[in-house]
This record gives sequence, C-alpha cells and structure tokens, in this order.
Amino acid sequence: MTLQELNHLPKPALADALSKCCGSTAWVEKMGALFPMADTETLKREATTQWNKLSEADWREAFTHHPKIGGDVAALREKFATTSTWAEGEQAAVKQASQATLEALAAGNTEYEQKFGYIFIVCATGKSAEEMLALLQARLPNKPEDEIVIAMGEQDKITRIRLEKILAA
Repeated sequence: MTLQELNHLPKPALADALSKCCGSTAWVEKMGALFPMADTETLKREATTQWNKLSEADWREAFTHHPKIGGDVAALREKFATTSTWAEGEQAAVKQASQATLEALAAGNTEYEQKFGYIFIVCATGKSAEEMLALLQARLPNKPEDEIVIAMGEQDKITRIRLEKILAA
C-alpha cells in the first residue's frame, strides 16, 4: 500500500494497520490522530517521537505482541496471526540454528523474562540465532532501568521496519 492509501484508510482500518507495527494501544491512538502524513520520513519520525513519549506500561504492552525469539512456530501463528508472517521472516535465521543454540536461546529467554518481567526484545531482522543469543547473554546482566530503555529502542526499530513493510505491500 502507498502512503497515500494509508492516509485515506478509514480510522478503524488505519488503527488495524498501525497495530501490526506496534502493539501499544496508546501508540496506535497517538499515531492515528496524526494522519494524514506528508511523507514516509515524517511517518517514521513521528513513529519514534510518539513511541518515546509513552510510558513504560505502554512499552511493555507492545512487547506482549511479540513471540519469543526461537519460540514455537505453531504457537506463534495462533497468538500473533496478524503479524506471524512478518515475525517468522524477522526470525528466519533461528530456523537454521543448531539444537544447542536453540536450547540456549530458550533458557536465556526464560532467565530474561524472570529477571525483567517481559520477553527478550531484539530487532531480529538480519541477525543469526547465534548473534541474537550473544545479544541476549550480553543484556542479561543489565539493570532493569537500563534494559527497558534498550528494549524500547529495539521495539522502535521493529516498528519502523514494519511500517516500511506496510508501505511495500
């Protein structure tokens, strides 16, 4: 879809399209109120600006709309039907990973979620399973107040990529 087409969607359809990019209700509402957008750069800039204005609760809500890296594909399809194709593509490198790497990712995800209270968020596009595992292990020692900032930055990257995917569809 083009930006022009996105600009002219009825509000419910626009909200649905935006929610595929970011699962925060507040972000979808704030972004929806800014349409129409002048150009793609304005759209991306506003996506980041509005994301950065949200509360930690809003960020955590968005995180719940992501499957765990290396998670069960059938569960991913069921829970995240509207974005499962994107998530699978974003995590495609995980399918190539060794059993040891997959097990380490699963264990790391569990440890991360227990420590921080949300799943490990990383912009997986272009990263191998081994790279994601290294990032996970590097971020585990972080303080919660530092990690939430890193996770919200990763969500912002994911959102911007998904906005590009909407405009490329």
